[in-house]
Amino acid sequence: MILSRESIKSGIVSEIVREAEALGLTSRITDEERHESLRRTLAEVPSGECVWVFGYGSLMWNPAFHYCERRPGRVHGYHRRFCMWIAAGRGSPELAGLMLGLDSGGSCSGMAYCIAPEKVREELEIVWAREMGGGSYLARWVTIRTADGPVRALTFVINRHQPRYAGKLPQELLVAHLAMASGKIGTCAEYLTNTVEHMHALGIEDGQLHDVLERVRDYSGGPPQGRWENGKWLTTHPARS
Repeated sequence: MILSRESIKSGIVSEIVREAEALGLTSRITDEERHESLRRTLAEVPSGECVWVFGYGSLMWNPAFHYCERRPGRVHGYHRRFCMWIAAGRGSPELAGLMLGLDSGGSCSGMAYCIAPEKVREELEIVWAREMGGGSYLARWVTIRTADGPVRALTFVINRHQPRYAGKLPQELLVAHLAMASGKIGTCAEYLTNTVEHMHALGIEDGQLHDVLERVRDYSGGPPQGRWENGKWLTTHPARS
């Protein structure tokens, strides 16, 4: 399943997070906390100005919000990494999945999308419903360097202080989870494949992700063994291909 504007507005992301929370596998921020986060962000937007949003994962190829312009660009100070454990969506109580986040250090190429001034609140509500339900991301203003000059943009960096932060994983463990994990909206392998293929189509390259994809496609081992504890996935026996 690919998240759509309609499914996000209908609350599918909140439903997935609530299901995981009910099983004791994660925690979420409340609707009030999410709305307050958006309010504080909107307070920093001058009246009548557009807002740029920087995507580095599925937002690059499936933004699901309306925009008036897009530009490829690079942010410095952060890099793209599979560093967030997920218990639902593309993971399960039996086997955690992994999602991309922006982690500290290095740089990252992606796609910046411009939301027209009159659409800012409506479209950012969709972005917040998609990205800000589980408390794993922090909204940050960053400078994106583009061929047409720098733009100030919103992006979503990993919250290193919440339990689902995975940090830098050993390659064999990373590949095993991406190859084997699945959940309500699909598999991690599908997510990785879509990201790499659409990045290539957009002219955005990431050699490390290409290498991970090849290793996932070649993986022949079983699922890594582990358990959820206090909202964090603890590996007990990494699988080997």
